[in-house]
Amino acid sequence: MKNKIVSVIVNVVLCAVIASVCAVGFVGGEAATVTSDGENLFYKSEEPKGVSMMFNVYQNTDNVYAIMDLLDAEGAKATFFLGGSWADDNIDCVRDIAARGHEVASHGYFHKDHSKMNYEQNLAEIRPSVKLLNTMLGSEISLFAPPSGAFNDATVTAATSLNLKTIMWSRDTIDWRDKDVPTIVNRATKNLQSGEFILMHPMDVTVKALPQILTYIRENGLTAVTVSYNLGE
Repeated sequence: MKNKIVSVIVNVVLCAVIASVCAVGFVGGEAATVTSDGENLFYKSEEPKGVSMMFNVYQNTDNVYAIMDLLDAEGAKATFFLGGSWADDNIDCVRDIAARGHEVASHGYFHKDHSKMNYEQNLAEIRPSVKLLNTMLGSEISLFAPPSGAFNDATVTAATSLNLKTIMWSRDTIDWRDKDVPTIVNRATKNLQSGEFILMHPMDVTVKALPQILTYIRENGLTAVTVSYNLGE
């Protein structure tokens, strides 16, 4: 009974946090006090420790679990960039990602076009997702990936002010559009080099292609690691 009461209290507190960060998302942030720092924008690792698979998530929770199972079977690690609007409906999945040793990062809250936003608007879109994920995990995330790769200087500045590195990619599988497994595998693996960031999404075709991608990584002497680890964090 005691454990059940504690669990209820924790969930009530988390729901309150979710409500508050959603409200913050519609409020402009404070004036910028830092300038855009190119050192906080990354397309790959310059001192690589492996290759990093990036999964941008706003949908398909079942596929997220399937992807984690495939990663676990290979002993591979990845970074999941989570949309806040998805995360607040999938708390258990978010925590499971972290519990399995993968990295949780921000993909904004409502999948907006950050390239069309000023500093205050960028901050108002990114900050709620960070607060939400930090509360869910009990630890601080350190990475942000703008939806669709759309960003401007204000985006990087806003992320930097929240102690986040802005992450892009060196290769894009375009798995959200193309449904052909060989095409996805080829885009992910052709001439793959250590330090690269591979962009993917939890699509059906990605689940089907991932075993071949993981096999290629292993058989070519590469290691699948999180983005932060690849950057030396």
